[in-house]
Amino acid sequence: MFLNPFCPLFFPFSAAKVLALKATVLLLLTLLIKAKMRITAFSALGIFLLMLQTLVFLAVSGGIVLAAGGAALYAAQKRKGAAA
Repeated sequence: MFLNPFCPLFFPFSAAKVLALKATVLLLLTLLIKAKMRITAFSALGIFLLMLQTLVFLAVSGGIVLAAGGAALYAAQKRKGAAA
């Protein structure tokens, strides 16, 4: 059978133990909230960086498509001028 740590008959310093337990719980809750905020902040930062990377990729690939289309148009016009 376990003894109750909150019972003053068995433990004369129960008030100090209760205060120590409360302080420990408060400290652990504070650390947990801090960790949750950090995870949320870095998750938001990760999502932002992923969106930025996707937009840069789309912009670069669009530029490549425009350059290839311009080169094809230039070649077609040059070929048409040489045939005439």
